[in-house]
Amino acid sequence: MSKRDFYEILGVSKSASADEIKKAYRKVAMQFHPDRNPGDKQAEEKFKEAAEAYEILSDADKKAKYDRFGHQAFGPGTGGGSGFGGGGMDMNDIFSQFGDIFGDEGFGGFFGGGGSRSRSSRATGQRGSNLRIKLKLSFEEIANGVNKQVKVKKHVTCTTCGGNGAKDKNSVQTCGTCNGSGQVKRVTNTFLGQMQTVNTCPSCNGQGNTVTAKCAGCKGEGRMYGEETISIDIPAGVQDGMQLSMSGKGNAGERGGSPGDLIIMIEEEPHESLHRDGLNVAYDLYITIPDAVFGTSVEVPTIDGRAKIKIPPGTQSGKIFRLKGKGFPEVQGYAKGDQLINVNIWTPQQVSDEEKDALEKMQLSENFKPKPVKGDKSFYDRVKEAFR
Repeated sequence: MSKRDFYEILGVSKSASADEIKKAYRKVAMQFHPDRNPGDKQAEEKFKEAAEAYEILSDADKKAKYDRFGHQAFGPGTGGGSGFGGGGMDMNDIFSQFGDIFGDEGFGGFFGGGGSRSRSSRATGQRGSNLRIKLKLSFEEIANGVNKQVKVKKHVTCTTCGGNGAKDKNSVQTCGTCNGSGQVKRVTNTFLGQMQTVNTCPSCNGQGNTVTAKCAGCKGEGRMYGEETISIDIPAGVQDGMQLSMSGKGNAGERGGSPGDLIIMIEEEPHESLHRDGLNVAYDLYITIPDAVFGTSVEVPTIDGRAKIKIPPGTQSGKIFRLKGKGFPEVQGYAKGDQLINVNIWTPQQVSDEEKDALEKMQLSENFKPKPVKGDKSFYDRVKEAFR
């Protein structure tokens, strides 16, 4: 199923300012918040959809990539829970994100001052850091898209304690300071009346519980250094230097904290005979003088294999042939580049005495003396014509 446009989800235009995007997100999130729509799965999905849209559009770099490439800028998995972009967020990620929108209380001040939602939105540990890797791709992989299984060394969730950092379940106790809420409220009297403030619990750092005995495997961190094989779907048409992001595939967080993201930088492997120019592919073809005079058929390499082209008699050096649709596709869109074949006449550097005599005879012939060809165009004109 195709994804909805992020601007449509929030009800804003592409020219909307950061404040307008923020206000629109708040409005949509309030409308579909699970506490206002208990048991409504459709409302919950729209709530997650709005959070994903805001995650992209509130970040200047991600917004610029989305405006240029659409959903494919973050890979085909965006929104699916395991791909690029915001699809990997769970409800804890979303509720912690609302702290930036509604203040430290999140939704507490709007939905009864706490309760179960307040507890689920509290911090559960320190977020893991992002990881960056380079991924080398061949011309063929870039042209067709590819799935790569990549082994990444990073911090992974501790398999012994499941990430909570405790020796066993009896080693985890409800925090006595905040009674498991992860927050402490303080009421002070002022000349304007009573003022209530809500802060992260200093005893448990917002986790709602304390560990009395640490896990021997991870020493209480809830994570350890290891290796994970990650499946990465690369869309067709990516370019050298482009960065893709996989949410939640970075380093694991400490004591149940959300994981960081995996940033993938695309690196093109040089092709032995082809060169990339945007969506187009260029190839230098060398033919002999007799082939140029009499014409011939030759095979040339393309991204998809080899293709046969006809060289007509009297072909001049610098002639450009075009194979339509043999270039790279757009990352987002239906356009596809061409392959441009630049003809070069090969001049031998050494000749035999017999060949020299034949060439000297040809040199005296009027047919072998350079003459301007009627309607002949400059090299730059021929290039422009080939690109049309």
